[in-house]
Amino acid sequence: MAVADLYNIKKEKVGEVELNDDLFAVEVKPHILHDVVKMQLANRRAGTACTKTRVEVRGSSIKPFRQKGTGRARAGNRRSPLWRGGGVTFGPKPRSYAYNLPKKVRKLGLKMAISARFSENNVVVLDDFKLAEIKTKSFVSVMNALEVSNALIVVPVNDETLEKSARNVYGFKVIPSIGVNVYDILHHKNLVILQSSIEQLEKRLLS
Repeated sequence: MAVADLYNIKKEKVGEVELNDDLFAVEVKPHILHDVVKMQLANRRAGTACTKTRVEVRGSSIKPFRQKGTGRARAGNRRSPLWRGGGVTFGPKPRSYAYNLPKKVRKLGLKMAISARFSENNVVVLDDFKLAEIKTKSFVSVMNALEVSNALIVVPVNDETLEKSARNVYGFKVIPSIGVNVYDILHHKNLVILQSSIEQLEKRLLS
């Protein structure tokens, strides 16, 4: 098993923690990470774009002018896609872009994303991360002490104080371990994770 230093929020070493190789030393395969991120982004799409066909456009169905003798191209009605304000041919309609990869692939992608950050030495393990009050300045001072400028912070459960302290600081995101995903890990340069969060991730991904 790999071993990582365990720090407090002042970046004082308080011990060491063993990391399971099945979670932190998985061979990284870029095509799997690509597939999982692509799935996540597709599932986020609203799919609400909508255009009106010639049947749905408001307007008269009367022939605008006679068929012959005007010198103009023949026209059936003003709702034709050829006319300004007419219907749209083959335009978008509301649809779902969502799809799912197999559960094993999604789990493997998450393990690979965590392993990728660990192999880059961009994982910081903390014993705890508690703030006395909602204060952005306190959060920034902790990040400065940890020498981290861009990070995903993984906590065991929702921490409103920490989340609200961090949400106005560019480049940081606080997320509970149940919500950890490939896109957020790859979107941030560093991974700051609490010791208790590691235990939860192991139960979630290695069971």
